[in-house]
Amino acid sequence: MKKFRVSVNGEVFDVVVEEVVGDNQPPVHGRNTPSTPILTPPKPMVPAATTSVKAADPGPVSAPPVRTGGPGTAATGGEVVAAPLPGTIADIKVSSGQNVKEGDLLLILEAMKMENEVASPRGGVVKELLVVKGQSVNSGDPLLVIG
Repeated sequence: MKKFRVSVNGEVFDVVVEEVVGDNQPPVHGRNTPSTPILTPPKPMVPAATTSVKAADPGPVSAPPVRTGGPGTAATGGEVVAAPLPGTIADIKVSSGQNVKEGDLLLILEAMKMENEVASPRGGVVKELLVVKGQSVNSGDPLLVIG
């Protein structure tokens, strides 16, 4: 057996390592019995203490504002391209009035430190950009309108 001192993320551990020759072979120091893992029974689950909390009445809840029929919206014949997942707008690759084809790169959405490309679902003209670079969006939020 060999003893080593290992540092993991600044925390120091002393470990003992036993050298084994080949798969399922007895240890080098001469024991003739294969090592058997020691199984410990799981600790019993203790139910958490429960408390009752009465929520305050929030009063009437209003729905978020909905865009209806303004220039460049889906009501005027355009298709709204929505965010496929929550994230931050890292870059916008198109501008208002630009012609795009199906599959063209529209913008880059950063989510979980990964850049995700949002492509055009169809050909047309970018009628309206609904987001700006650096803006946070949720899944399903409208990003732009293609007419």
